Amino acid sequence: MIRPLLLSLALLPPLAAHADENAASAPPALPFSYEMFEASVPHTDMAVCPVDLAQPGVFCRVALFNDAFHIFLFTEEGDQPLVGFQSYDSELMTGLFD
Repeated sequence: MIRPLLLSLALLPPLAAHADENAASAPPALPFSYEMFEASVPHTDMAVCPVDLAQPGVFCRVALFNDAFHIFLFTEEGDQPLVGFQSYDSELMTGLFD
């Protein structure tokens, strides 16, 4: 049991160096726009954002995946990029529809 752990620990520095090399050569990240989200993520429009996420100049969409509600926040400006994200366990809905 100790040998596999030691072997794993020995591999960490080379793997970390390799990850740094890949990150340096990776293309720059693209903003995730609402247009891209709308075309690719099954979701439902929300009339208002949840209270803990609400702020001026943003709108929210919700998607249900893996027993959780995922709230996506987009700015109303420009290409409407994603500016926030929060997940909530679906257990929060227990009793709501009883």
